[in-house]
Amino acid sequence: MAFSTEEEETLDSLKRWWNESGKSLALGVVIFAVGYLGWSQWQNMQTASTAEASDLFEELGTTIVLGPGVPVADEARARAQTLIQQLKSDYADTTYALYGALFGARLAVDQNDLATAETELQWLLDNTRSGPFGATDPSLIITAQLRLARVMLARGDAERALALLDSVTPGAFEAEHAEIRGDVLVALGRTTEAQASFQAAQQAGSTSTTLQMKLDDLALGS
Repeated sequence: MAFSTEEEETLDSLKRWWNESGKSLALGVVIFAVGYLGWSQWQNMQTASTAEASDLFEELGTTIVLGPGVPVADEARARAQTLIQQLKSDYADTTYALYGALFGARLAVDQNDLATAETELQWLLDNTRSGPFGATDPSLIITAQLRLARVMLARGDAERALALLDSVTPGAFEAEHAEIRGDVLVALGRTTEAQASFQAAQQAGSTSTTLQMKLDDLALGS
């Protein structure tokens, strides 16, 4: 599929943002693994099915969690996609499958396959769980929502991205949420609101390396 120059720039920005936020994704996986497995041991209720899902997820992690800027080889990518589909089809009621879908979206973005990235993220959001036991980690849900908004923006659907962002309560992700919302508003030509969102991201403690450049560009264009 051919992209216009503007779409190529948006896609490059999406990839760069995704890679820059990879550290937080890896950290989330570690926190999840420690917390979830600790809970399972404490309850002493880990089933054979969950153990199998755990093994698949561990293999997935070692297959695609590489150093910054290290590309995933074609063979590793193919194996990872097989593992992700197996987690989603055979162990859809586990958190492992949700993280698998998140990784699937990342692989799709790397391949410029934004339609698949959106499908993976939507699957994650459609398969979250609520309730006092086994509820999905809210940070995982927000992470998926923000990534989905980025993907929608990269696909040229800024209105839908804005509607999604407006439905999110960002909590600890306020800075990231505000910056993404600013990007969406720029795409919609609502520059005054975009500037306010970027400033809100700064005030929330954003560590983005491009945020000030975005503000400077808006100031030059005003």
